[in-house]
Amino acid sequence: MKKNFWSGRMKTILIAALVVAILAAVVLGLSSGASFFENVTGSILSPVRSAVAAIDRQFEKYYNYLFQYAKLEADNAALQSQILSMEEDIRTVEELQRENERYKALLQLSESHEDYSYVASYITSWDSSDYKSAFTIGKGTNYGLEEGMCAITENGQVVGLITEVGFNWATVTTIMDSSLEISASIASSGYNGVVQGTFLQDGTSILRMNYLLTDAVIKNQDQVVTTGSTLYPRGLLLGYITNASLDETGVAKYATLDPSCDLGTLEQVFIITNYGYTVPEKRADETVVVDGETNADANAETAVDANAEAAADGANTADSPAQ
Repeated sequence: MKKNFWSGRMKTILIAALVVAILAAVVLGLSSGASFFENVTGSILSPVRSAVAAIDRQFEKYYNYLFQYAKLEADNAALQSQILSMEEDIRTVEELQRENERYKALLQLSESHEDYSYVASYITSWDSSDYKSAFTIGKGTNYGLEEGMCAITENGQVVGLITEVGFNWATVTTIMDSSLEISASIASSGYNGVVQGTFLQDGTSILRMNYLLTDAVIKNQDQVVTTGSTLYPRGLLLGYITNASLDETGVAKYATLDPSCDLGTLEQVFIITNYGYTVPEKRADETVVVDGETNADANAETAVDANAEAAADGANTADSPAQ
């Protein structure tokens, strides 16, 4: 009985609620001018419309996110491309500035050596072997280059010698390579010797000035320059003395040099294709070095001791690649 009582009561309540809802809809419809059917339909569809609108807003947000993300990616790629282009432009400007500075220095060198003719060339590659110091440049016989031409920096520092040449390339062996021997003198005192690169066991190399007389006055930071020959003009800077000692024979001195040219930062070299070389006149009070051969004056031959003989023997092969 209790169950039936509540069931009947619930039905009554539901029916009453439905009647109230219908009456409310009618009243609202009459007040708003809408038909009864429109109000009922609107009441039923209103939650649905709200849900659809919410879904639409979420979809719009997601679509905008995807669209904006793709646009941001495209903008980022464009900015990265612009940055790379600007960095390349900066490198080009910096390279042109360095090149301009080199040509300014070369102009000063040319003003003091009007007989010099040059061909400028960039380094294209370095030799990768441990016991060789050489690089390749991007010009060759097409620019009149030949074997035996001297390579220098814009400041007149000796870099090396062309040892091989092709149509549009050439190999420059540097002064740090043991195959080159260069007749040289200490600028402050005039003592002569032979500059040659020496490779150490660890693969590094040092620059030495060999065959110096045992009584030669040698000071640290003294400049060492070329004596002049058919391969190297006179007065080109080779390096600065850092130390001196007796050599392995004990009858001559040698000095270690700090090369004047920093090969590690080298970008461009200048090949001397022509210069006014003349054989220097021999005076009675000096030793003349021509193409690496030391010719003592006849009046001084009797005074040449073992030290001078060692210096002469060493200098006989200078200014040409060692065999």
